[in-house]
Amino acid sequence: MVIKSFLEFEEKWGNKYLLAVSGWVDNWTNLSTYFEYNAEMRRAIYTTNAIEAMHRQIRKVTKTKGAFTSDQALLKLIYLAIQNISKKWTMPIRNWGLTMQQLHLKFGDRIKAFGGSK
Repeated sequence: MVIKSFLEFEEKWGNKYLLAVSGWVDNWTNLSTYFEYNAEMRRAIYTTNAIEAMHRQIRKVTKTKGAFTSDQALLKLIYLAIQNISKKWTMPIRNWGLTMQQLHLKFGDRIKAFGGSK
């Protein structure tokens, strides 16, 4: 079903967005891994952009500085930025318990290292 949908997408948009679609075709093996997960796990993956959000916030505080007096000064600024960022992480991930159960089924004991409950 995923391949059929992608082929329809490629047929409709392939000529107009040649570079984007050809990039997807060339990397389909890696990109299609995402579709091996069920809908709840895919939602957790695409809505959990904690790394990207944190990177964006750190870039925001470091970009405005012209130069740093030392590496230690930069590290302190990043540390303080992370402290402020973590205060905003109050919303739980939707259906996290179910997602962790499914991850445990897929990855077994490997998930324990990341806070798996089983």
